[in-house]
Amino acid sequence: MTDPAAAPGSAQQKIDTSVPHSARIWNYWLGGKDNYPVDEEAGDAYTAVFPGIVSIARSSRAFLKRNITYLAGEQGIRQFLDIGTGLPTADNTHQVAQRIAPEARIVYVDNDPMVLAHARALLYSTPEGATAYVDANVLEPDRILEAAGQTLDFTRPTALILSNILGHIADYDQARSIVTRLMAALPSGSYLSINDGSRGIDPDFEQAQDAYNESGAVPYNLRTVDEITTFFDGLELVEPGVVSVQSWRPDAASPEPVTIAEHGGLARKP
Repeated sequence: MTDPAAAPGSAQQKIDTSVPHSARIWNYWLGGKDNYPVDEEAGDAYTAVFPGIVSIARSSRAFLKRNITYLAGEQGIRQFLDIGTGLPTADNTHQVAQRIAPEARIVYVDNDPMVLAHARALLYSTPEGATAYVDANVLEPDRILEAAGQTLDFTRPTALILSNILGHIADYDQARSIVTRLMAALPSGSYLSINDGSRGIDPDFEQAQDAYNESGAVPYNLRTVDEITTFFDGLELVEPGVVSVQSWRPDAASPEPVTIAEHGGLARKP
């Protein structure tokens, strides 16, 4: 478990501003300020090929907000394990959950030094609830579970959130194994939320992503809708299943959803 008081100084020394980084580029596309010129240049080069990435980034964030609202508001979930947190922005997991249920408890997990440097923004909590930050890699599920268990009670239903993180695991079987290991530690009534960039929907997106992966930045692997769906094997998908994120329980006031190359779903552990 990271010591928040020590985090900003120690993390800042490890931040590499010479290479574009996906978390900072994502922050740039979301309209944030926690990025560097190298990230803006890479983000602009990406949008020159595929302007729709900005819509994907913002639709992904909106999908996550609707997931958490459903879980906390309709299903009574009070514990959230958010792996691959990314840089803080509007409507972080704890803010959405604790607006509905002030007693909600949230653990964020990331291993990016810049996210760690901003961890204090993720650690504000209502007096009734709790938030914590774990400095760990998604490839270390046992370490994550051990550290998160200091804040969460894994005998109670918990929502596992994997938003745009599994694409960073190149080996699909390894990614599935990690999801299985994490869900095995959670009791019946827990939920799995996943959304990731999808292949086979938009050739321009695939061209831009392939070029990004060759730039020297950490690669992100697009997966087919069937591959994303298979992450939920053995679980009970919440309607409407695995769909383009704009089509997952859209708000009544939202524009007519369109299919974009970002698919996700939510499922319950029986």
